[in-house]
Amino acid sequence: MRMTRLAIAACGTFLAAPGLLGAAPAGGPTSEELAAQVRATETAFAASMAARDHAAFVKFLDDEAVFFGRTGVMHGKLEVAAGWKPLFEGPKPPFSWAPEQVEVLSSGTLALSSGPVLDPNGRRTSTFSSIWRRTADGSWKIVFDKGSPYCEEAVKPKE
Repeated sequence: MRMTRLAIAACGTFLAAPGLLGAAPAGGPTSEELAAQVRATETAFAASMAARDHAAFVKFLDDEAVFFGRTGVMHGKLEVAAGWKPLFEGPKPPFSWAPEQVEVLSSGTLALSSGPVLDPNGRRTSTFSSIWRRTADGSWKIVFDKGSPYCEEAVKPKE
């Protein structure tokens, strides 16, 4: 009997502990607030390219960042930073991007941002998808980034 009560009490404590089953801790930011944070972070990340500020770009990278590029996959903050460094050379950025859609896990730990990639003339050339991880201090760092070619046919309404 005592063992059963102890097991029930332990189980109840586990289930009542905030955040253990993937729920956001009570009193923390709402899903909408977290999505707004990620949108603002993605926008600031893109602004680093527009400002030609490689050091600012690097600050958004998670140590475990994985970026998929035309010539292969870059693993880790240092490799991604080095691989993207040439894109910051010259007076004008080779492309720009902006978040169009942002979704955050109910746990508030990971988020997806996605949107258009534009050439210097403002023509959409691809779509990016980025996964962001919320750090212990509440900031967001990018862990995965991948683009895919833009296909106009895929977005046309069906007749």
